[in-house]
Amino acid sequence: MRELLARRGFWNGAIAMTLLVTASNVLVQYPINDWLTWAAFTYPVCFLVTDLTNRSLGPAAARRVVLVGFAVGVLLSVYFATPRIAVASGSAFLVAQLLDVAIFDRLRRGSWWQAPLVSSSIASAVDTALFFSIAFAGTSVPWVTLGLGDFAVKLAMALAMLLPFRALMGLAPATRG
Repeated sequence: MRELLARRGFWNGAIAMTLLVTASNVLVQYPINDWLTWAAFTYPVCFLVTDLTNRSLGPAAARRVVLVGFAVGVLLSVYFATPRIAVASGSAFLVAQLLDVAIFDRLRRGSWWQAPLVSSSIASAVDTALFFSIAFAGTSVPWVTLGLGDFAVKLAMALAMLLPFRALMGLAPATRG
């Protein structure tokens, strides 16, 4: 029974990750203003998916969810977005999400909020710097201001995602510490 629940949790996480990555790569092409794109509100939820998977199934399962989300999300993004967005997203996503898994795992025994907040905040900084510089440097897109606005929203979302993280933690007990 435990294995069935773990398998279901893995696939739920992988599907959610794929949908979030693909949607974010489409939405990043639609600016709200010079500081934000619509993806600023969808992509940070990827950190929630990663952190919940890490908490409930462990870091190995979280890394697998990241890898599936990366592979399928990049392929879909080539079609639904642009190749440059797909490459930028894939690069930034893979580095940032794997960093998130590692930091979360090191902090998992602290206060319940510490691991998701710290890991998401640090990984968001890395993700933002990589994505916006790869995707938009050398174009007419105001990528520095978009990156700053995006990062500010990611930090706010990291705080906001603590509520669903705490609520959902109880549904899937931690496998480790």
